[in-house]
Amino acid sequence: MRRRGGFTFVELLVTCAIIGALAVIAVPQFAAYRSRALCGKAMSDLTNLAIAQESYFVFAQTYIVATQNPDSTSNMPGHRWTPGVILISSQATNASWEAVTDHLVCNDGPFTYSSDRGGLQRR
Repeated sequence: MRRRGGFTFVELLVTCAIIGALAVIAVPQFAAYRSRALCGKAMSDLTNLAIAQESYFVFAQTYIVATQNPDSTSNMPGHRWTPGVILISSQATNASWEAVTDHLVCNDGPFTYSSDRGGLQRR
């Protein structure tokens, strides 16, 4: 009698069980990495907004309230919002400004940038 080549059903089940166990471990870690990366986008947008605010201040000697348009543009010259990042609030006076942003998928936000308190703060 000749032996046929190939895998047995038990070998296939064991392989599927190993792949399933690895997926159970890897998927939550991937979600956490993704969330941190998206939080980084919100913080990066705040830092870019700070640069735009300071550039505007040099020109006009005042700060302005930042806005976010539906197409991700801003009223700040040279600043564009990353898709998914939302501007929660923005306030400005002649001497200081503050903005709060978050990302739709970020679990660590919101993030605040305040010129009075020395820059970027978490919560």
